[in-house]
Amino acid sequence: MPVVTDNFNKNPVYRNIQQPQEDMVNNPHHYTQGEVECIDAIKSSMSTEAFRGFLKGNAIKYLWRYEKKEKPEEDLKKCEWYLTKLIESVSHDTRIEIGV
Repeated sequence: MPVVTDNFNKNPVYRNIQQPQEDMVNNPHHYTQGEVECIDAIKSSMSTEAFRGFLKGNAIKYLWRYEKKEKPEEDLKKCEWYLTKLIESVSHDTRIEIGV
């Protein structure tokens, strides 16, 4: 993601160009090191049970504090992201148990 400098914003030629917005919910740049996403490294370092606890804890964290944030909708979307990952993890095991 390119960083916009003050000089860029001050230049009248570029001032009105819409800058691409970073997706702070699904793909924040600070959660990737090279080709590895932080969430994948965390998952690889834990048992399934521990990883689900991590997902659950993060969902609770974002739900807990969204009312105190400048961008409450962003925290609710982050909660949804972690909850969706937790549901996917549980659904995967359920499909295996029933042979799907």
